[in-house]
Amino acid sequence: MSKEQTIKQTFQAATERYAALGVDVNKVLGELKKISLSIHCWQADDVTGYENLGGTLTGGIQVTGNYQGKAGTIDELRRDILKATSCVAGSHRLSLHEIYGDFQGKKVDRDEVEPAHFASWIQWAKENGMKLDFNSTSFSHPKSGDLTLSNPDDDIRNFWIEHTKRCRWISDEMGKAQNDPCMMNLWIHDGSKEVPANRLKYRRILEQSLNEIFSTEYKNMCDCIEAKLFGIGLESYTVGSYDFYLGYGIKKGKIVTLDTGHFHLTESVADKLSSLLLFTPEIMLHVSRPVRWDSDHVVILNDDLSDLAREIIRCEALDKVHIGLDYFDATINRIGAYVIGCRAVQKSLLLAMLEPSSLLQQYEAEGKYFQRLALQEELKSMPWPAVWDMFCLQNDVPIGNDYIEEIEQYEKDVTDKR
Repeated sequence: MSKEQTIKQTFQAATERYAALGVDVNKVLGELKKISLSIHCWQADDVTGYENLGGTLTGGIQVTGNYQGKAGTIDELRRDILKATSCVAGSHRLSLHEIYGDFQGKKVDRDEVEPAHFASWIQWAKENGMKLDFNSTSFSHPKSGDLTLSNPDDDIRNFWIEHTKRCRWISDEMGKAQNDPCMMNLWIHDGSKEVPANRLKYRRILEQSLNEIFSTEYKNMCDCIEAKLFGIGLESYTVGSYDFYLGYGIKKGKIVTLDTGHFHLTESVADKLSSLLLFTPEIMLHVSRPVRWDSDHVVILNDDLSDLAREIIRCEALDKVHIGLDYFDATINRIGAYVIGCRAVQKSLLLAMLEPSSLLQQYEAEGKYFQRLALQEELKSMPWPAVWDMFCLQNDVPIGNDYIEEIEQYEKDVTDKR
């Protein structure tokens, strides 16, 4: 029996098992294919970018490792992204940081950036069936320091206000070109290594900066504001904390970004979704994997990710929750890191969508908590891998670990020669 025949046979058996629980597997596969992930560009080049201003990575973040094959040009970056997405079923988005503009070798400071610097990205995305999301970039710049939008120094603060205004303008142009809103994420590293003498001072300044930035309304982009727990060298105080942005987002009707690495390890990000969905218009997710701290490890199919996906599906919030990836690992093959993370997120969503939600809710409504818990346990050993294999087969992407060999060949043919 061929591999394809085996997959089809095991899939049929799995379909019958799930049907007995009231789950239409074929419908699930159709819905899963429609979910677009916003894939981050910065895994391919270790958050370096191409603005030609020099300098090293700063702002409380860092990349570890020096694996061969880093994308050194925009063309290399684009080629790597296309290779990665060829191993992931469905159509997906690409999230760009401002430092990834096509500056043609010229030095363009961040308060001078324009939509023209992303025209080639817009064209490339259109040609490859992708849509773009965007991020302002406050780190790795001579004027970054410890404070940007919350800086009491007028010159520095106004520089970053202008930068962020221009990023919103660029995002709107991207959204207009792709006829779909561009998700524009605002994250700043602002903070202090020790506790400041006045926490309120800097948060008040940040609020005023945001009010100025958001004073212009756009129709083709959506503003997302992202909190941070702490950064390296900024451990004791973060101006843009979760509480700050949650309050601001609710007050101003902005989308709050939840980065799964930006919370205490004992916090459940999944638990936050149902609360935010009641009070904010939508949610942006940056899916990462913290190991003891916000270390941006490659996303894998673990309990945290599974809980997050289940909550999205249980809340029936696929139209309100935007799923982006955010990690960077330079210790392993970078394209492989993309594929592992993207497929892990898709697997978590598949597992969530295969859950017999109606039956579980019925048990709960009837007070049958033993039955609810028993079914939840049995679901863990249901034949979902057979459904995943069929999903890959139907979408003509590598099945199982076949992508390992494919990426190894790409490494041999392309990235090892850089």
